[in-house]
Amino acid sequence: MIILGVSAFYHDSAAALIVDGEIVAAAQEERFSRKKHDPSFPLEAIRYCLDHAKIDLGDIDHIVFYEKPLLKFERLLETYIAFAPLGLSSFRKAIPSWVKEKLFLPRMMHNELKKLPGEYKKPFVYTRHHESHAASAFFPSPFKDSAIVTIDGVGEWATTPIAKGNGNKIQFLYEQRFPHSLGLLYSAFTYYTGFRVNSGEYKLMGLAPYGSPKYTDIIEENLIHIREDGSFWMDMSYFNYCQGLTMTSSRFHDLFGAPPRRAESELNEFYMDVAASIQKTTEKVILRIVRHAHKITGCDSLCMAGGVALNCVANGRVLREGPFKNFWIQPAAGDAGGALGAAKFVWHQLLEGSRSVEGFDSQTGSYLGPQFSDEEIQNRLNSNGFDYEFFESDEILCKEVAKHLANEKVVGWFQGRMEFGPRALGARSILGDARSLNMQKNMNLKIKFRESFRPFAPSVIKERAHQNFEIKEEEESPYMLLVADVVDEKIIGSIKDLNNAKGLNKLNIERSELQAITHVDHSARIQTVDKVRHPLYYKLIKEFEFLTGCPVVINTSFNVRGEPIVCFPEEALKVFLYTNMDILVLGRCVLLKEKQPDVKQVDIETHLSNFALD
Repeated sequence: MIILGVSAFYHDSAAALIVDGEIVAAAQEERFSRKKHDPSFPLEAIRYCLDHAKIDLGDIDHIVFYEKPLLKFERLLETYIAFAPLGLSSFRKAIPSWVKEKLFLPRMMHNELKKLPGEYKKPFVYTRHHESHAASAFFPSPFKDSAIVTIDGVGEWATTPIAKGNGNKIQFLYEQRFPHSLGLLYSAFTYYTGFRVNSGEYKLMGLAPYGSPKYTDIIEENLIHIREDGSFWMDMSYFNYCQGLTMTSSRFHDLFGAPPRRAESELNEFYMDVAASIQKTTEKVILRIVRHAHKITGCDSLCMAGGVALNCVANGRVLREGPFKNFWIQPAAGDAGGALGAAKFVWHQLLEGSRSVEGFDSQTGSYLGPQFSDEEIQNRLNSNGFDYEFFESDEILCKEVAKHLANEKVVGWFQGRMEFGPRALGARSILGDARSLNMQKNMNLKIKFRESFRPFAPSVIKERAHQNFEIKEEEESPYMLLVADVVDEKIIGSIKDLNNAKGLNKLNIERSELQAITHVDHSARIQTVDKVRHPLYYKLIKEFEFLTGCPVVINTSFNVRGEPIVCFPEEALKVFLYTNMDILVLGRCVLLKEKQPDVKQVDIETHLSNFALD
């Protein structure tokens, strides 16, 4: 039984293929189109899935779309009617695409699929948006039964459902409905602080530790009223997303005494304090929701998905302070993961396909994208005249690369199958020495070309994680979705000086022995690396530990600002050439920057101009 899941037409479109319930391939369209958060029909992602499985469309038993367009259109119309005559300009902008395309989705998808080999002649299946999210969270998880919480902006009507998973079935128990949405509340503050909605929420989270949550009372007394069970009511007079083309209203701006920050303008303490305030409120709501989920399901385990499940600071608090013994988050928690969830929902819930739980999750490290053999890589390098050294074994390769990392070189690491989801997990990563005092600033400004306040994440050997971060010895974070504090033994410098410093000045104060990955509140978004999911990456970090005594490296995504994570070797080579990266490792081929021939290079500003700012 072959099932293809598709998500598209909002943001982060993707395709996922499962065969007899097993995940075979999954990828976001942005990795092929090179348009970050690409919402278009995932034609190339589907093409990849078919090629990887060596099948064509005629072999597929079911194609599943991740939400129900007619229900979504119903919500859109009812919302515009409720706010009429306001919102006419938004209505005029939204309706044509629905009338021309989304209401006739089967026809549109058939037309797109004609561009691929084979022919799909069967009806399309449609799951509800949060059914897809819930299925993506529970069915690949390592739990036989679990509470399920999915939180995002909105699906058809639901914004925050609670469900219970058992075996191969999911039962929905409760839902919060539009327009009351924690995801849209957080996105409103993303917009207000000058970042792009559905793209810059992680920046808002990263900015929060620079500020003080002095506006939390204003938020909770005016914008959102939170009940003990985690349900909430939002005063829509402060927002504009139901009827307008912006997220916040003039009443919102008057409440805080300032207009929305202009994109790319200077960040001041006010917006940092606003970021800290909404982050604190968001964590409060999430903790109440998961406690209620525990109460009504009686489960010891929790699974989460939806865009808000990417708030790894809140996830860390759920792990430490929540009532659940076990916790698993879908690595592709946003809409991309809906493609996988839709396929899984059909296999398990509708077709009653079997599901086995054997300790590990079934997402295989989320390494579900394209891969390239050493022969393919060498052919590409040879045809373009690159200078490289080929290493015959993984052991020798890792020893060589570890030496460069220990010498504070920045390494592009391109290995195996590309990750599915927004995080680089050691397949398409840029690596550095976590101990370096200057690495965070240098990598932000000279490699990533992004804002200096942005923190970097650490990859740490799993059995060493509890020695470096406030995490229990048996706990893990293989998908970089949990934040934990650096242990006290690693903290250096004056905490008083750090607390007294204002805004971005906090960056200049020494914080820990792992300075490059320690955020200004002494936290880090950790990835635990184990032998099973990440065998080669594990070997590399072990070699680095052997040389330095440190089992931690910087791991950031292999891209520059505004660009999707690289998929093909050619894209990795571009980033290598156009930035101040020192070393590039493609499979077992190692390229040193200083040894490359005089290849015609494009100015970095020209390269960056190809991508919209995130």
